[in-house]
Amino acid sequence: MEIKEKLEIIQNAIEAKKGFDINSLFIGDRSSIADYFVICSANNKSQAESIMDEVDEKLAVQGVLPRRVEGKATSNWIIMDYEDVIVHIFLSDDREYYNLERLWKNLEIESEE
Repeated sequence: MEIKEKLEIIQNAIEAKKGFDINSLFIGDRSSIADYFVICSANNKSQAESIMDEVDEKLAVQGVLPRRVEGKATSNWIIMDYEDVIVHIFLSDDREYYNLERLWKNLEIESEE
C-alpha cells in the first residue's frame, strides 16, 4: 500500500470518530523510525480508544496491521506503529503537555481541518 493511501485511511478513520486537530508530520528525512507521524486529539479516553479501534479496523481491511500498539491501558496517549507511519492519539491536555509538533519543529506539517 502506498504511504499516501495509508495516510488518507488513517485521517479518515480519525475524522469518522470525531478526532480533531489532526496533523501529519513528514519526518522521513530526519528519522529512521518512520516517514510520517500522524498526531490527533481526543476529548476523553473512550473516544481515544474508539479512534484507535477505527484506525486499526480500516487498515486491517487493507491487510495492514500495526507492528505494535502502546498506551491502550491508560488511553491518554496511544501510539500505533505502522512502520512508515506512526499514529499518536492524545487526550487534549496530554497533547499540549508533550507537544510533539514543537519537538519536531521546522518540519512540514499537513493539517487536516
